[in-house]
Order: sequence, then structure tokens, then C-alpha cells
Amino acid sequence: MLGEFTDEKARERYFAAYDTVLREWPVPAGELDVDTRFGTTRVRRSGAGPGTPVVLLSGIFGTSLSWYPHIADLAARHPVYAVDTIGEPGRSTQTRPVQTPEACADWLTDVLAGLGHEEVHLAGVSRGGWFALNLAARSSAGLAGVTAFEPAGFSVLGKRFMLWGLAELLRSLAPQAVLRLTTPGDPAVRRTLRPLLSRGLKYRMHLPPQHVFTDDELRSIAVPTRIVLGERSVVHRSREVLARFEAVNPRIRVEIVPGTTHSLSLEEPGLVTARILEDVG
Repeated sequence: MLGEFTDEKARERYFAAYDTVLREWPVPAGELDVDTRFGTTRVRRSGAGPGTPVVLLSGIFGTSLSWYPHIADLAARHPVYAVDTIGEPGRSTQTRPVQTPEACADWLTDVLAGLGHEEVHLAGVSRGGWFALNLAARSSAGLAGVTAFEPAGFSVLGKRFMLWGLAELLRSLAPQAVLRLTTPGDPAVRRTLRPLLSRGLKYRMHLPPQHVFTDDELRSIAVPTRIVLGERSVVHRSREVLARFEAVNPRIRVEIVPGTTHSLSLEEPGLVTARILEDVG
């Protein structure tokens, strides 16, 4: 089955919110519709520097627009491509189900081929981090490296994650003055992105079953890779993930950020931007 909005009104309300958030994009951008075997993928391109191209993959419901707080610094030195993940709310159009981890890798391979670069660096948050690691575990062709922030794929997400997500959505409803006192990061970013999350709930997603990486898959990642974890994450036990990589693939750098949660990219946006720039060179 394909992802779709529950009705036309839900679709219109979502894209009204999408276009409002798009106005926050701080640098010039062009939009590409990249053909893949699973449908057309919307990609937003900014920057024209000489550095290695960077491809940004968002967390679920985030869309390419969730990268707006980071894009100015990244695009100052690199061509940067921010992707609307197929099968999720956004400007991509799905025409074929994406049902397996292999199909997820095929979709991302098609996107990267459509960008026309010899090599790119992948940076992803949450599900986007999983997409990046999933591709790197299957093929290093065209990959200069990976930076994954709070990636999924190290445990099956259940009720604890759902409750956390609901709490985060409710938190974003609080006045900015309250958020500023109680929540790390810029409260304006949470308030800006909130409509994408709330209105995206009217989109029926048909995602592949959750995939937990095997040791063999993690061992096969050969490109330079950094994984940045929140100390208080609800999607994994960060110390166990660190120990696992030390055992199966010590070439991969794993960093645990004290005090942070699965919302690491909102809580420490400067760190996220800095790590990507460090890794891409």
C-alpha cells in the first residue's frame, strides 16, 4: 500500500503548513523532483561551495524543512540536498510500496544517482539516520561518509517511544517563554515545526516493518561513519550501542551527548551542524 492523506482537506491543510515553514528557509534554494523506482522524490538544493555534497535525511514527519536551522552554515561551504522521504508526508509522490530494508536502500540509491555527484556525504536524524546506515551497510558506492544522529535500528520501537513522541508534541504547544525555561534548544524552532507534525498525523503511512541491524550489517559498514547518541534516548540504550560497535566495528565513531534525548537535533542544533561539517571536511 501507498502513503496518502486521509482526505483532501487534510492534504490542503498540511501543505499550507508546509509552505509556511518553507518561508523560514534562510538561503536561496532550488527544488528537484528526482525519479526513483518508487516514485518522485522532492529534493531541496542549497549552496554552491567546492566541498563534498551533503545529503540530509530527516526524522519521521520532519521533511526536508526540519533542516532549516542548519542549512545556512552547511550551504556556506557545500552543495546541500535536503530530502522529503518517500512514503511520508511531504512533497514526494509514492507510486510503489517500499516494503523491505533492501527497498529502502534502493530508493536512496536512486535519489543519489539522480543528484549526479560521484560521491556524497549522508547526514540523517532518527529514521533518516537509519536510512543512511542501512544504505552504507549494503553498499559504499558513491558514499564519502555518514553522520547519523540518534538513528533507529538498534531496538524495536514500542509504547515507550510513542508516549515520548506524544509528550514532545504536547510540549511544543507550551508558550515560548515556558519552553525557553524548561527545554533545551530554540523554542521558536519547535513552534515553527509543530504544524508539520500535528497535521502530518492525517497522513496514512505504510512503512516497512522495523528493522534492527544485525552484527553482520554493522560490521559491513566501511565508509567513514560517526554516530551521535542522546544519553537519555528512548529508542536505544546508548551505552549498549557504543559497546556493540566497539565489539563489531570499532572503526565507527560513537559519541554520546550528556543529558540529551531523542530530540538531540532540537536540543543541540549547533552540535549537529558542527559534527556534519567536521565529518564532511
